[in-house]
Amino acid sequence: MIVDIIGWIGSFLVIYAYAMNIFKRMSANSISYYMLNIVGSACLIVNTFYHNAIPSVVVNVVWILIGISALLKRKTKPD
Repeated sequence: MIVDIIGWIGSFLVIYAYAMNIFKRMSANSISYYMLNIVGSACLIVNTFYHNAIPSVVVNVVWILIGISALLKRKTKPD
């Protein structure tokens, strides 16, 4: 049950970040955007690994690596 809640939280965070960016409420180059995606993907990894959905685990690991890489290369001023 807790693993499913973690998965739902992760889904919400990733979708929320995307929606806020699409509707111009959050920059895709902001720390908030990166952190929502990184934390959301980490939550999804917990859920998908538990359910043995390895392809989804791989996608979320890559998503986290992309987010961390972009965060480290970020060139604009902090939020």
